[in-house]
Amino acid sequence: MEKNEELSLKDFILGIGAWLGYLKTKWVVITIAGIAGALAGYGYVTFKKPLYFAESTFVLEESGSPSGGLGQYAGLASMVGIDIGGSGNGIFQGDNIIELYRSKTMLRKTLLSTYEDNGHSGILIDRFMDFSGYRKKWAEKPLLKDISFKTGPGVTYTRLQDSVINEFVKDIEKDNLKVTKPDKKLSIIKVEVQAKDEVFAKTFNDNLVNNVNEFYVLTRTKKSVDNLMILKHQTDSVRNVLNNAISESAQTQDATPNLNPTRLILRAPAQRSQFNAEANKAVLAELIKNLELSNISMRKDMPLIKIVDQPIYPLENNKVKVPVAIIFGCFIALILTVGLLSLLRFYNRIMGTA
Repeated sequence: MEKNEELSLKDFILGIGAWLGYLKTKWVVITIAGIAGALAGYGYVTFKKPLYFAESTFVLEESGSPSGGLGQYAGLASMVGIDIGGSGNGIFQGDNIIELYRSKTMLRKTLLSTYEDNGHSGILIDRFMDFSGYRKKWAEKPLLKDISFKTGPGVTYTRLQDSVINEFVKDIEKDNLKVTKPDKKLSIIKVEVQAKDEVFAKTFNDNLVNNVNEFYVLTRTKKSVDNLMILKHQTDSVRNVLNNAISESAQTQDATPNLNPTRLILRAPAQRSQFNAEANKAVLAELIKNLELSNISMRKDMPLIKIVDQPIYPLENNKVKVPVAIIFGCFIALILTVGLLSLLRFYNRIMGTA
């Protein structure tokens, strides 16, 4: 047994030596393959367009959200259908705001927004068509090759334009947009846009965050703002009525400077005007108090949205450095070449041709 083990080890060492000797005879092929792999790596990193990543992170604080230990128990109780108070039931709590970022309305509005780059301005959808290759794909299609978009108040789109916009929105939501909460316990939301165009990635990210946050604030405070506007209108109306009543009372007194004390009926217009003025004064005081309370309520309902991080040029990208690409391409080519030569030698030995 010991003798057989020695022979097996010897055969293995001899086999390795023979294999290395065989590879030495193929040094020209291996060298050419290595050079070709290095050139392929250089060509890849030169012609391959990198992906740019634009990331925004912001903190969202609900004004009506629970705080402290009571808030935790309120959240747990709400899961089993028990309301112990203090739980904010905002429409944007939880993952709803994340879905809002993925909504067609927000993506469509952002895609049709404008951008500026080195003094040049345009619409993001045109830039998206350029770097995504749609212009080249549609060069042979008469209906699509000259399609263009405009933005502004009162602008309407054709059925074909709406169809194109919807397809772009689906592509962006699937391939270019990523909205997550890094930590489920925190109210931190991360929005990432990746694209082959650096300007598009940053501008789309900025505009999307602005559109969604603006929509969120307007919707969150809509009831308070509406109530405030109604109270302001009522307050202004009562103030005008009060001013007119005061003016009417003064005019009545001026019209009867020497009032006969035995004619009480002559006092009626002045007393009526004075009564109206006093009544409107009391109503106005109550309205002003309610107006101040409404202002406080609106400020309380105003959510806090604080941008933590936002994309800044130059954006991060996945472009591979030239030396790394050359070394990696050469290494892969050498591995594949050596493997193929070894398989070819093994096959020839089995078939008895080598």
